[in-house]
Amino acid sequence: MSKTIISQGHTTNEAIEAGLKELNVSRNMVDIKVLEEEKRSFFSILAPRIVKVELTLKEEEETPKVKKEIFLSNEEQDIAYENLDKFMNSFVKNLPENTEYSIKKSEFGLNVSIKNSNLGFLIGYRGETLYAMQNIMVAIASKGIHNRVRVILDIEGYKAKREKTLEELADKVAKTVIRTKKEVTLEPMQAYERKIIHTRLQNSEKVTTKSIGEEPYRKVVVSLKRK
Repeated sequence: MSKTIISQGHTTNEAIEAGLKELNVSRNMVDIKVLEEEKRSFFSILAPRIVKVELTLKEEEETPKVKKEIFLSNEEQDIAYENLDKFMNSFVKNLPENTEYSIKKSEFGLNVSIKNSNLGFLIGYRGETLYAMQNIMVAIASKGIHNRVRVILDIEGYKAKREKTLEELADKVAKTVIRTKKEVTLEPMQAYERKIIHTRLQNSEKVTTKSIGEEPYRKVVVSLKRK
């Protein structure tokens, strides 16, 4: 069931803006219905005009984007590897002692792993720093290559740990939704994290998932399946 709120203001636009701020969404993400204005008698004519509007979040399913798979030739793999290896060789010198890295190449791209128990600062909150670094590595690896090189970066096994955490979260939220019969909206997540939630609950007989909002504030909503 979609989330609906009622907001008010001295004008229709003011009421809408107040509602959008409360939902933390943009105007194209909601359905808007203007409700009746509060009736005023002759004696209250000097009172401020009040307009109420009803805002309902539009339902938007998570539709995976179909990307054309890019395959790298052996020559492109070698160039990408050399580009990134040169960067990493210099980069790790600025990291804590005994930091190690490995790069594996394939026709699909490069997989980079960095290991050291003191690299939390490279992961950042919910992996934000890690993904920023991954984007930088894509640009570095792709230098001199016609195709965009796909780079997957992991630091101290963070992604596997995060996946387990999200799966446990999905199970917990599903139980809450079933018990309370109320939908739950999770915090904004990156696309790959939302996919983990969707995948975990896709075979549930009682709950369903959808995504709402725009990047980078897109969220997963878990709700009861309609009978």
